[in-house]
Amino acid sequence: MARRSRRPSRAGPRGRCRRPRPSRRIGGSRPAFERPAVRRVVLRGVAARPRLWAGARPRQAWRRWPFSCDVGLARWWLDAQRVARREAWPASACTLTASRAAPATAALRHTLPRMPRGTAFLLLGVMGTGVFLAGLELMITAVALPAILVDLADWRHLRTASWIVNGYLLVSIVTMPLAGRLADRWGVRRVFLGALVVFVLGSALAGRAQTLEELIAARLVQALGGGALVPVATAAASHLFDGAARPRALGVIGALTFLGMAAGPFAGAFIMQAIHPTSVLESLRLDRELATTLTDALGAPWRYVFYVNVPIGIAALAIGWAATSHWDTARRGGGLDLVGATAFSLGLGLLLVGLTLAGAAPDPALGLDWPSLVAALALAAVVAILVALVAGARHAEPFVDPGWFRAPGFASAALISLLTGYGFATAIIGGAVFVDRVLYGGPDVQRVALGSLAGATAGGALASGLALRAVGIRLTTVVGLGLAIVALARMASWTPSTGLPEVALVLAAFGAGFGLTVTPRSTAAVEALGRTAFGVASATVTVARMIGMAVGLAVLTAFGSTVIDRLWAQIYSTPDAYKAFIPESLRNRPLEDGLVVQALEQWASVEAAQILVGIFLVAAGVMALALPAAVALRRAGGTSRRSNP
Repeated sequence: MARRSRRPSRAGPRGRCRRPRPSRRIGGSRPAFERPAVRRVVLRGVAARPRLWAGARPRQAWRRWPFSCDVGLARWWLDAQRVARREAWPASACTLTASRAAPATAALRHTLPRMPRGTAFLLLGVMGTGVFLAGLELMITAVALPAILVDLADWRHLRTASWIVNGYLLVSIVTMPLAGRLADRWGVRRVFLGALVVFVLGSALAGRAQTLEELIAARLVQALGGGALVPVATAAASHLFDGAARPRALGVIGALTFLGMAAGPFAGAFIMQAIHPTSVLESLRLDRELATTLTDALGAPWRYVFYVNVPIGIAALAIGWAATSHWDTARRGGGLDLVGATAFSLGLGLLLVGLTLAGAAPDPALGLDWPSLVAALALAAVVAILVALVAGARHAEPFVDPGWFRAPGFASAALISLLTGYGFATAIIGGAVFVDRVLYGGPDVQRVALGSLAGATAGGALASGLALRAVGIRLTTVVGLGLAIVALARMASWTPSTGLPEVALVLAAFGAGFGLTVTPRSTAAVEALGRTAFGVASATVTVARMIGMAVGLAVLTAFGSTVIDRLWAQIYSTPDAYKAFIPESLRNRPLEDGLVVQALEQWASVEAAQILVGIFLVAAGVMALALPAAVALRRAGGTSRRSNP
């Protein structure tokens, strides 16, 4: 007698299959329909139309669906097939798989048609234009600052005028975390277009400003938009492209940011030298009142440093509005942690103000000694950040979530960004000080030196996307850090006899190394937190870099100012104290003598070079601390495959 199988019969009363097994096994040993991740996606659609599955195989169900069937059910099944293969919809379709932490229902609501390839590249160009303008504003204003100070005030107001640059930087840093979170909440399209509108409006107000206070206020408005452009554009590139295309897109965004910074000194010098609107207005022979109004708004060349953003920004806004009319991105549900966002932004701002004041010279007008003021600001910053953490603990979606840093990729990317930002600020400021105070080079020499640094940084950021694909994320980051560390060590050996070609070459080497780390850290951060957190991930990495830059600038200023004040006190302690620092043959000459001034300048250049030695070596050591984090850097496993935009 044949042995009877213990497996129960799948035949029903009439010989039919009650629940046939799928015809294909997809992505594992279990059938696709029996996999839990697939069932969570599919069964939500089955509940609405259970008759479609009665006695039909999954791939045969298509033939049994009526013509009027809801197209969404088809998309549900396609999503289930991709989940079973451990694949996701293209990033431009903005679909979240059920294996993500977000609920499947929220993910399915954001299933959108695939964006055409040409439109994706067009949007990348629009986003790149925005970040280019934001980077341009960081450097172009420095060239026009002397003319602005003479036109709107005088050199006695230099401390106030410094907030034209410092205020823009501070508000940008505070805005970036908010912009990243708002992009995750409201969608990339709304936040980017809104930021571009605010940036253009602030640029127009800055060009029209008639007083120093009006210009500073307009720059703060401009920074609200400019600070949001970079993280939102990074998040948009992450949504538009996936797989191997994503690092290249992020490399383009990073390269354009630093390319704008590189173009800033050249564009500012060209505008100040080539544009002479006063003569044009006088040739028109307008009414006196109208001519006065136009001269106040258009007469000074420095105003076009801000006006140049207006037509470019309006064109980018129009193209972006038209191209994104049917584009949306995956969003996080729930409310915004406004208390946590406000407290964290306030704490970050107080911390940066305290760091900046720690490196400033004492000001008796405040009536409070600097150590006490800096300590009070630091304490207030700590309290504000603690308030943000407490508020976040009570919120379903906290603004500051320590859980982000549990992902090794995100934590490593943030740490690398922080430490490399310190080195980047040291290279920029230290290189500028060396050219100005050691080589006594003019604006043309400074443009060559700093232009090589920023240009190489842009090139390295662009090449980092290609290098990441060729050799991997870890090797690309380690090579970039190694090149930057070697360049900083070489800067420590500079002397007054060092020529401009070597200075430009070493600064370019540092820029290339720093640029190679841009795409790896951005890619690791955004992929570690997932598609619904692209905005906050990109903003956090950018903010970490700018915090590192602020710390580096404060340390450089504090150390340099302390040494310079000590040397200055030695020279002017007595009327004849300067004679100890010049050759004996010149000691009988007065201080105003040209040869004495030249000898003191040579002595000062040697002392300045020695000051920079320690600053560059400390920066090299700080960047070396990022090497372990670079070794731990890795990409998310589900997003490393090639995908077309």
